[in-house]
Amino acid sequence: MMKLSIVMPVLDEAVEIEAALSALAPYRRRGVEVIVVDGGSSDGTPELARPLADRVIAAQHGRAEQMNAGAAAATGDMLLFLHADTRLPENADRLVLDGLARSGRGWGRFDVRIDGGGLLGVVATTMNARSRLTGIATGDQALFVTRAAFDSVGGFPPIALMEDVALSARLKRIGRPSALRARVTTSARRWQRQSGDRFSERIMRKQNVAIAILAKAPVPGLTKTRLIPSIGAHAAAILQERLTERAVATARAAAVGPVSLWCAPDPGHSSFRELVTRH
Repeated sequence: MMKLSIVMPVLDEAVEIEAALSALAPYRRRGVEVIVVDGGSSDGTPELARPLADRVIAAQHGRAEQMNAGAAAATGDMLLFLHADTRLPENADRLVLDGLARSGRGWGRFDVRIDGGGLLGVVATTMNARSRLTGIATGDQALFVTRAAFDSVGGFPPIALMEDVALSARLKRIGRPSALRARVTTSARRWQRQSGDRFSERIMRKQNVAIAILAKAPVPGLTKTRLIPSIGAHAAAILQERLTERAVATARAAAVGPVSLWCAPDPGHSSFRELVTRH
């Protein structure tokens, strides 16, 4: 039976860390190792974490460096990288181990839900769909990987941003991920900070918000060109139409404001007109 290690990089997470680690207590009771990697907190995060984790270690600040340090310290055959503001679904350890055993793949991720609802639900749905299509995952989706696969690609590249996407691209050379439909739940706080507090308030209150969807028109030969060698130009155009249709439907279902669809390069194409008419 493979052993799972959860690696959590943190920096000044005193507000969240106890709740985050308490949520992992059932996993620890089942033998899952929990390692917290601190990047230089000044708010007492390591002290709060120690009673609730198997190990708390220090590493150079930077999520990639911290997660690589945690992987090096871990004793598990399987590594799961978890943000402090993300909660795993029930029995996530078994889902990971069983999922990889059935699929025979060396890595994977969960679908994600962003708490707060509204437009953030659209963001999460889009992330999940795009990840399933491209085989690229983000840290919000709780990446998991066998140690053998992780070591074979050299771990996370030492970059300041998008280290999760870069690792996914490396792992994709080995094979596509196991895309689990069970959802992790990540906090809306980072999305609110990135969007701006005033705009986020409008999203949550559903006030003065409009959604603009930008997409390529489903014109054969001009969209999803990387898929054309595999499925043909016509099928790629149909896929683009279906994905755009889903994006519009999801945006409308969020009911946060008016939805507009902006399409290029040929807004007069018949497939585009049909799509707009349906919505």
